[in-house]
Amino acid sequence: MKRRTFLKKTAAASPFLTIPANYLKDLLEDKTLMSIGLQLFSLPKLLDQDLEQGTIMISSMGYDEIELFGPYPFSVKAAKENWVEITRPYGGIKSGYFGYSQKEFKQLFQANKLKITSMHTDLQSLEEKMEELCDAANDLGASYLVLPSIPAERRKSLDDYKRIANTFNSIGEKVKKHGVRFAYHNHGYGWVESNGQRPIDIIFNETDPTTVFFQMDIFWTSAAGVDIINCLNNHPDRYHLMHLKDMKEVVRFEKNGEDAREWFSLFPAIAPCGGGVLNLKEIIKTAQKVGVKHFFVEQDIAPQPSVSLKQSHHYLDKI
Repeated sequence: MKRRTFLKKTAAASPFLTIPANYLKDLLEDKTLMSIGLQLFSLPKLLDQDLEQGTIMISSMGYDEIELFGPYPFSVKAAKENWVEITRPYGGIKSGYFGYSQKEFKQLFQANKLKITSMHTDLQSLEEKMEELCDAANDLGASYLVLPSIPAERRKSLDDYKRIANTFNSIGEKVKKHGVRFAYHNHGYGWVESNGQRPIDIIFNETDPTTVFFQMDIFWTSAAGVDIINCLNNHPDRYHLMHLKDMKEVVRFEKNGEDAREWFSLFPAIAPCGGGVLNLKEIIKTAQKVGVKHFFVEQDIAPQPSVSLKQSHHYLDKI
């Protein structure tokens, strides 16, 4: 029996079962990840076809936590229109609650013992629909609202990044008052110096470390030519979340990862965890040391999610 499965079963039976302290201690110390999450963007088509069966499959694989992606029913109109446009090459992709009501969605995931920890959303909705987002997060039990990308028109210059840093500070402070945390998820842009300064450093240096946190996507970070371990060590207590995926072979963005088309073009290079060239063991170990609390497998629109997502969980469960 796998250690996590054993722990779940013994935890459920704890009122009736006493586990030898030394044995339980060994089990806990031998486990790298006590909780493995999944970003739902890994299998949107399958969830669109049958959300209930897809949720059962995720739970049966052993995943513990879930991260949602927007737009949601209450997101701004522009976010919904933009989503339709950028997912058109994939025949359109549903998001949010996949046509279910928030109450139905919540009940379905609770019934399958999947904790909703984090919600990806867009910048305009964070600015204009803050109340709705925080209310949804609190209702679903999510601790984090995550911005997965900065709109291209709002990151054209270093001054733009300074304005974004101020915006992040405002958002972070506001969501904190609602009992939620704000985090920024990186893609490939922002890592190349401009006039002697990296835009990403403006975000790190000019945001409040008590209210603005980060989610590292290890694939996009590597594709930008950044040393993942050094980046984590250079920013202790800022990264709270991480996207885990592997890279079939070393790849880089065609330009600087500025355009969503560059991201989509690299999807075929994504591999299940343990099936590529990234040193996931060292990355996870370092991430835990610097404060990462939640790890989500993400294989963007995985071609065979029933196979690859199971492979990722199996790899992470045994390291």
